[in-house]
Amino acid sequence: MVRIQFAIDLHYELLCPGADFVFNIHAAQTASQLVVSEQLQISQPVLSTIQTSPVTYARYLRLSVDQGPLHVTYAATLDIDHYVADPDSIGETPIGKLPLSALTYIYPSRYCQSDRLGLLAMKEFGHLPKGYRRVEAVQTWVRQQVAFRSNTSNSNTSAIDTLTDRVGVCRDFAHLMIAICRALSIPARFTTGIDYGADPALGPTDFHAYVEVFLDNRWYLFDPSGTAIPMGFVRMGTGRDAADVSYATIFGSVTSPPPVITVSAITEAGRPWELPRHRKEALSTDATVNNA
Repeated sequence: MVRIQFAIDLHYELLCPGADFVFNIHAAQTASQLVVSEQLQISQPVLSTIQTSPVTYARYLRLSVDQGPLHVTYAATLDIDHYVADPDSIGETPIGKLPLSALTYIYPSRYCQSDRLGLLAMKEFGHLPKGYRRVEAVQTWVRQQVAFRSNTSNSNTSAIDTLTDRVGVCRDFAHLMIAICRALSIPARFTTGIDYGADPALGPTDFHAYVEVFLDNRWYLFDPSGTAIPMGFVRMGTGRDAADVSYATIFGSVTSPPPVITVSAITEAGRPWELPRHRKEALSTDATVNNA
């Protein structure tokens, strides 16, 4: 088990009489991710609503605010007790037995054009035994083909663009891995959050994009960029690709500096908490999904 503390600090200046915000900055409450405590502060005296997705457990903060400055801070402490499994024991779920909640993640989406990667996917991975190890091979291939480099992509960059340019950031690695998995008829989804343990040489702590793949009726964690430690991921948003999981969707004219994020792992004598570390086992923070 790991205990993570983090804080997100957001500043906006509204340039019009008002704006509507949908934030996805709250830690999700999952089978293995328990929010111990959290605090939310909003500088303007406005009503706020938090709505939770019954499928992904993502939580959305909705605000309608007046013109002027807006300061939003969110801080949380949470315990993550990962489900751990032997990778060699994990197979792929047959298409005919996929639950409806996983089926949506097998189709092409805006940034993950899996319908254009079928030949590549079968050439590189079609001969491999089906299961966790095949998905792991996809992750390794993406890391070998793409170089991590800041400021090399934008909000329009798709999996096909990344495959062509061979450079990108975490979201680009995630899109490419997801697209290849879907081309192999393996459900894969785009997940965002905070990560403890990222290489400080990559810059200040930021939001991180990683991948969850549906195998043996459970969503398992993968980090194709290789820049962080999966044990330290704090899950927030889950969707088909980056279009579904922006940390802030804004309807109105605003300016803002980059978010300021801090994160730490807590250990204490006599407690079961450990520092996040790289592990060879398969990890999940979701419960088993039945065929419904």
